[in-house]
Amino acid sequence: MFQKQLPSDDKYSRRREFVFLILAGFFIGTLAMLNILGITRLIDFSFELFGVFIPFKVFVGVLPYPITFLCTDFISELYGKKRASYVVWIGFFLNIWVILILWIGGILPPVPDIDPQTGLPHQGDPNFLFYEIRLFTFSTTSASMIAYLSAQFIDVHIFHYFKNLTKGRYLWLRNNGSTLTSQLVDSLSVVLITYFFTHAIRIPEGQSVMKFLFILILSNYFFKMIAALLDTIPFYIGVRFLSKYLNIDPNLEFKGISQ
Repeated sequence: MFQKQLPSDDKYSRRREFVFLILAGFFIGTLAMLNILGITRLIDFSFELFGVFIPFKVFVGVLPYPITFLCTDFISELYGKKRASYVVWIGFFLNIWVILILWIGGILPPVPDIDPQTGLPHQGDPNFLFYEIRLFTFSTTSASMIAYLSAQFIDVHIFHYFKNLTKGRYLWLRNNGSTLTSQLVDSLSVVLITYFFTHAIRIPEGQSVMKFLFILILSNYFFKMIAALLDTIPFYIGVRFLSKYLNIDPNLEFKGISQ
C-alpha cells in the first residue's frame, strides 16, 4: 500500500503510525463510550412533516457510532484491509475487557443485596448507580458484540470489494456502499438481540412491541444513514490530504506498480 521508500522515509513512517494511532484511538475510544452509554437514555427526535407525525427515537449510545465506520473507512483506504481488520478485532477484545472489569467490580466486597426482579440493589443504596450501569453495559455489550463484528467486517469487506471492482475509482461508492449496508445489519442486529436475548429494552406501556422495535430499528438506521452521507465530503477531503501528508497512494495496486 505504501510507496517506495524515499530519503525522508523516516518522516513519513512516523506520520503514518501517528495518524494510524489517532484513527485507531478514536475508533476504540468511541466504541468503549457507546457501549457504556448504550441504552441508558432514549432520545426522542420525533417531528411532524406536512402534518404527519414521524416517530424518530434513538438510544444515546447510537450518537457516536457512525464515527467508528468513518475511522475504519480511512484505515481501509490508507492502510489496507489487514490493518482495518486488526482494529476491528482489537475493538472486539476491548468489549470483553470492559465487561471483565465491570464483572470484577460487581463481585468485590462489599456486595449489596440485589433485588432478584430488577437485578439491581435497592433504591437508595450507594452502589445503585454502578450496578445500574453494569447491568445496562452487560446487556448492550453482549448484544452489540455480535452486531459489531458482523457490521464492521461487512463494512471492511464491502469497502474493498467496491475498491477492487472500480479499480480504485468512485471513492464515494465504497464509502457509502459499505457503510450503509453494514449499518443496516448493525441496526437490525443490535435492537433485536438486545430485546429478545438480553431483555434490556423496555417497551413503553401501551405500545406494541413490534411497532416500537420497528421504530427503533428504522430510527437507528436513518440516523446512521444521514451521518454516512454527510461524512462523504470530509472523507474525500481527508483522503486527499492524508494521501499527500503520509506519502501514500491508495490506488497504487491498480497502477501496475510494485509495492
